[in-house]
Amino acid sequence: MMFITVTQSLLEGFAVTCLLFVLTLLLAVPLGLLIAFCTMSKIKAVKGVFKVIVWVIRGVPLMLQLFIVYYLPGMLSKTGTNPFGQLDNYLYFNWGIDNGGALIATLIAFVINYAAYFSEIFRGGIESIPKGQYEAGQVLGMTKGQIFRKIVFMQVVKRIIPPMSNEIITLVKDTALARVIGVIEIIKVADMFASKAIIWPLFYAGAFYLLFVGLLTVLFNYIEKKLSYYKV
Repeated sequence: MMFITVTQSLLEGFAVTCLLFVLTLLLAVPLGLLIAFCTMSKIKAVKGVFKVIVWVIRGVPLMLQLFIVYYLPGMLSKTGTNPFGQLDNYLYFNWGIDNGGALIATLIAFVINYAAYFSEIFRGGIESIPKGQYEAGQVLGMTKGQIFRKIVFMQVVKRIIPPMSNEIITLVKDTALARVIGVIEIIKVADMFASKAIIWPLFYAGAFYLLFVGLLTVLFNYIEKKLSYYKV
């Protein structure tokens, strides 16, 4: 009975982990691509500003960024009220969603952090394509957009799959940091059992991560093989 109870609780926490993972990816990937274009901009002011932003985000620990996003708005508020705390109450009393404000704050911090890392991967992939391929596209009368979509894009994807897969797998494990501001993800659930002197759910939670990472590894290996006809 204890095993079933623990499994059900961990599955509920793991659902939050998966939600945070999926939403972060869906938002951080396009934002990272946009930031990458900004860091490659020919406008020096834009390029300089975004390079500094990426440098700061990559240089500050993700846990600290979580604290900044969650607590700073309340510290800057004249009333000293944390808006995410107020959002927690609103979502709980009106929609029955527990810790919704903390989850949104976590999502904001994660999206900003991973968009910065993804942007550098995208930038490196795009800049690794020989200039001759751009010139060949121009000779054929293609626009810059067509050159990127039809010639460059899939080659960039092929090159960035390994570093992207590493970052995405890291994201799976980084979701555990959400517990520091009260998000009840799988490690938080396991820790609740540990506070009652039941330690083994912590190790059990590790099995969920191993399975998730294993599935992602198989998926990325499959994608790499599918793209193997792009010789780079």
